[in-house]
Amino acid sequence: MEFKLKPFKIQLTVSRIANIHYFEFTHNYNTKGDRHAFCELVYVDSGALHIRADNFCGALTENQMILHGANETHSLACPDDSAPNVIIIGFECESDALAPFSRRAVTLSEPLKRLLAEIIREGRAVFLPPYDKPNVTDMKKRENYPFGADQMIKLLLETFLIKLVCEESAAAPIYEEAPGGDALARGIVEYVRRNFTEKISLGELAFLFGTNRTTLCRTFRAATGQTLVEYVNGLKIREAKRLMRAGGMTFTEIAETLRFDSIHYFSRVFKKTENMTPSEYIRTVKSRLE
Repeated sequence: MEFKLKPFKIQLTVSRIANIHYFEFTHNYNTKGDRHAFCELVYVDSGALHIRADNFCGALTENQMILHGANETHSLACPDDSAPNVIIIGFECESDALAPFSRRAVTLSEPLKRLLAEIIREGRAVFLPPYDKPNVTDMKKRENYPFGADQMIKLLLETFLIKLVCEESAAAPIYEEAPGGDALARGIVEYVRRNFTEKISLGELAFLFGTNRTTLCRTFRAATGQTLVEYVNGLKIREAKRLMRAGGMTFTEIAETLRFDSIHYFSRVFKKTENMTPSEYIRTVKSRLE
């Protein structure tokens, strides 16, 4: 008996990669018109950007992306009131299916955002830092990286692009949130993310979600891998970094805005999280962008 093997229909291939960046831009940061022979994905993780390109001119807000085509002239600018976190990935892919994404901003679904996060994680495993320095024309790879990590970047990026095309061509997204999961954990995490700048106590959360402190703590840690305090402090430090890059506020004012008990506690938490003081952080960001 002879089995008949069937070939795959390959509709999209990522052949080479130029860079994988995660930038923390300062307010008013901007670039001049750039042009290169590969595609460039620009995604706003937080904040906002203004994009000017051959096929698109307008704003990108949080969770939105644009995909510049090969040899398309493009630039970006940060508004006066925004210090955005931005992912930029340069890669080689010849597919007409990607053309529409250079003409309009696209808001990513949760599954696509998770895929993008996986690409960033694999990128850190393969490429050497810095990951946030503009105009790096030769991003170096590590001498030894985990088995298959380089290929995983290619596969994940192809999967991301294929799902992007499929979602946009469907009447509604076909890749929905997986069923099941812990509804209690999702509700708590969502509430914390919306209210992290306020005082949040275990007792209040237990009351709001109809549970007890022990169950709440166990559920929250299982869902996030962190305690409530660690998770809230992480959100606060991320927002503090954005406010510092945006300018216009002192460290004391930022600490007060984010409900830290004191500037000293804020500095201690910041250093524990970022391995540098707030002053060292903002100096580092500015020096890299310059």
